[in-house]
Amino acid sequence: MISAAARRIAAAATTSTTTHSRTYAMASSAPKRAYEDGRSYRFKKQQKKEQVAGKPDGTHEEVLLKDITALLQKHSLNEQSEVEEKLPEPFSEIDVTVDEISSTGDGLARLPGSRQIYVVPFTAPGDKVKAKVIRHFPKNGYTTADFVSVVEPSPQRDDSLIRCPYFASCSGCQFQMLPYAAQLAHKKTIVEKAYKNFSDLPPELVPAVGETIGSPLQYGYRTKLTPHFDGPPGMKRSDGRNGIKRHFEAVPPIGFMKKGTRHTMDIEDCPIGTDAVRMGMKRERARVAAELGRYTKGATLLLRESTKRLPKDPAPAPRDDAILEDRGTHFHEKTCVTDPNGTTTEFIDDYQFSNPAGAFFQNNNSILSPFTQYVRSHILPPSPTTTTTATPTAPSQNTTPIQHLIDAYSGSGLFTITLSPLFPSSLGIDISATSIASASQNAALNALSPTHASFLAADAAHLFASITSPAAETAVVIDPPRKGCDDSFLRQLLRYSPARVLYVSCNVHTQARDVGVLVSGMKGVDAGFGVGEGAYEIESVRGFDFFPQTGHVEGVAVLRRREEGAVKGVEVEVEVEKEADAAAQLVPEVQKEA
Repeated sequence: MISAAARRIAAAATTSTTTHSRTYAMASSAPKRAYEDGRSYRFKKQQKKEQVAGKPDGTHEEVLLKDITALLQKHSLNEQSEVEEKLPEPFSEIDVTVDEISSTGDGLARLPGSRQIYVVPFTAPGDKVKAKVIRHFPKNGYTTADFVSVVEPSPQRDDSLIRCPYFASCSGCQFQMLPYAAQLAHKKTIVEKAYKNFSDLPPELVPAVGETIGSPLQYGYRTKLTPHFDGPPGMKRSDGRNGIKRHFEAVPPIGFMKKGTRHTMDIEDCPIGTDAVRMGMKRERARVAAELGRYTKGATLLLRESTKRLPKDPAPAPRDDAILEDRGTHFHEKTCVTDPNGTTTEFIDDYQFSNPAGAFFQNNNSILSPFTQYVRSHILPPSPTTTTTATPTAPSQNTTPIQHLIDAYSGSGLFTITLSPLFPSSLGIDISATSIASASQNAALNALSPTHASFLAADAAHLFASITSPAAETAVVIDPPRKGCDDSFLRQLLRYSPARVLYVSCNVHTQARDVGVLVSGMKGVDAGFGVGEGAYEIESVRGFDFFPQTGHVEGVAVLRRREEGAVKGVEVEVEVEKEADAAAQLVPEVQKEA
């Protein structure tokens, strides 16, 4: 068994790259790097101090360094050499061959005869590419570089799949040159490596990761984009204090960040946005140009899709500012909302959700139906005939039916509402009073009474203080922000010890870290098996591709509470083919790549 102290120690991540990008950025083919005094902006404020050993944060730098270290070890390149290697000069161009794609989406490449790993974006395994050297990190054995061109494409690379003229310059999309099946396979490895590198669990406690569930749409799926433009040239932070107002002499670039810099690229269109969002983007760009005299500083534009469900009879009249979709029994009229205080509406099957346009809600509506179906099918215990155990366990004594749902980090009620048919009572908890107000409104929109689905605003430090449902009769869904769960929440969750936990995460690395704590235990916490002992076994782990063409993958981990007196083990699914078939039925046939 892993000690509590060992669980809390993570490999220190030393100096590494700082990537400046926006979640909503797309890509471009402009000059490959803008320089400031001969150096990239991302290194001007480089954090020099080493991260102290402790709880890993699952940052880009930590994840990249784990992958680089593994590749160095694989090729025995981490062994000390008596002769110091002479590395290429910064900003020189070299030809390298890509070994693999890291979990950050960047290619990890090698130069013949070199012991250094070169981190090159927009590449595929097996590619031979020309890259521009940017910065060396000799202590960690790697160098950051810019992609320049393909010298010899690998069999995995298919540039005919690329649909965006800005691809390979901006940081939004990394994988447009990869067939979708290859993207899904890579994202499975991201989840696998996350649990290997960040859970601190022995392999026998982590089940085989399921195949990644793909998005029904690989382009035209994104329901929210936030392009921006910078302030007038010469603008300084001190201008306001000094009473200086600067004005634009020309329309600035409106779009997203160039890869690795703080330079905004002018992006006229974004093919991963929905048709309504792309229509809104054109209108907003024209509006900013027409109203440029009103702006004295930069701004971020909101583009958010909103859907109105209309009957077939009478048929709605077409509108210039809307997209009309025939959904068989009804129409969906889709528009783009640009006011953050406006209201947007989305439908997931027959569930309706209305939220402030500027508030958080999942940005790929096309996958939400299979995603919520999957959560519904896994929140309750599986049939005892479909699983067996690899390690001997005591016969199951838990026949108590699960009657209650707790949706922690509930936001505007996505899981509380879509899971409500399975439970007599559902409670959503969130720290944000605004989110709770939206969730209560959404419950009413879906004809759920307050006795069936209720919501509570509570501070994370006291999240479980008002819970009265018996733990043995309760399932908990958690969907925290990227940083994962803090220690206070994990401590409360272990002490409460519900029968089942379903953990949804937009950062599989912090998810793996937190799941490791729930399985192995937490110092000073008694979850019913002794102080410091864990309370859970992992039933399944799987990725969902919410953002095709990017390096992002959403993780879903299902945990069940250990039986009293049971030996810690992993449940292995017997009918793997049957489980894979069931998962495949969640998603319509993947659209063919153009």
